[in-house]
Amino acid sequence: MAQVAFERVSKIYPDGTRAVNDLSLDIQDGEFMVLVGPSGCGKTTALRMVAGLEEISEGVLKIGERVVNHVPSRDRDIAMVFQSYALYPHLSVYENIAFGLRLRKLPKQELDERVKKAAALLGLEEYLQRKPRALSGGQRQRVAMGRAIVREPAAFLMDEPLSNLDAKLRVQTRAEIAKLQSDLGVTTIYVTHDQVEAMTMGDRVAVMRKGELQQVDDPQTLYDRPVNLFVGGFIGSPAMNMLEATIAGNGQITATVGDQTIALDDETLHARPALRGYAGRTVIIGIRPEDLEDAALEPSTPDDRLLRGRLELREALGSEIMAHFAIKGAHAQTEETRELAEDTGAAEDAGVKVGAGEGEAVVVGRFSPRSRVKEGDAVIAAIDTRALHFFDPETGNGIYDSPKGAAS
Repeated sequence: MAQVAFERVSKIYPDGTRAVNDLSLDIQDGEFMVLVGPSGCGKTTALRMVAGLEEISEGVLKIGERVVNHVPSRDRDIAMVFQSYALYPHLSVYENIAFGLRLRKLPKQELDERVKKAAALLGLEEYLQRKPRALSGGQRQRVAMGRAIVREPAAFLMDEPLSNLDAKLRVQTRAEIAKLQSDLGVTTIYVTHDQVEAMTMGDRVAVMRKGELQQVDDPQTLYDRPVNLFVGGFIGSPAMNMLEATIAGNGQITATVGDQTIALDDETLHARPALRGYAGRTVIIGIRPEDLEDAALEPSTPDDRLLRGRLELREALGSEIMAHFAIKGAHAQTEETRELAEDTGAAEDAGVKVGAGEGEAVVVGRFSPRSRVKEGDAVIAAIDTRALHFFDPETGNGIYDSPKGAAS
């Protein structure tokens, strides 16, 4: 195993494009680090620099104690798992797994032991004599994993390895990879565009945007204390509702969204004392769908913790209901929110798609399946105000006390 360290690393292409800019990131021995972000954010370029497939323009990259800026890929003691599997179609599963070991001229007995051990770990014993075409997508991905495992490298590098699998198989395979990495204890850098993968698999997650590291932290901290608007909007599914709000009050602090005022409790203000300094100013309030519930199921919720609207769309998913309801107010419109919308393919205001009128914004709530709300009805949502997020509209930074969880 080995530590991997980026020390102010940049990748600059001949046309001046900075694909990665001033990246500093320490990945510990045995850690599962996930790099996540929108397409074009630099995560794959960063991974390819570790692999030796991209030259480093500036900075220092270390694997263990060794600077590897100019070390050829074959001499870096890493193993890479690609999105495309990259299996040899004419070779059996056994020979695909053994291929790299044969190139290294390992003794036959040791080679056989390593291949069979990897096959046992991955549940591939009965498929060793099959060709890749006779395997499912998930089995092919396991063969690609086996080829990496037998090398016993200092680090695994994985570039969106699950993106070719269907949704159900992705869930199963990501759990298998996470358990395998935990059992082997090999330092792993995993690149994905899927933030659900990132949150469920990584010991820590590094969120990137436009070539720069935004925040690196454990998944729960990323979710609870996003350092800025971009991280808050990127982490979480469905995405956080982002609305314009005005802060008011000296004693009791409130946030007004459109024509509705929400009282902020002491716990919220204790976690975000800097919010008091925004009295009389506009902020961006972030409300996660899971922090909204049908008020009919929460009868003890005070009136100043409710959000009233009109139900535009009801998505019944069995275990939950996605309630899209229109309220008086405005979605936050910043460079970050526009970029997040473009990345999810919702470049137009999501509210327009489900019938929001002028001066209205559509909010998504994750309601209990016991809710009886119907499209076109008035809806009242109870808000868990302890879980609200607040951002400065000019800087995009989270409003806390200090920038806890900032990129490091």
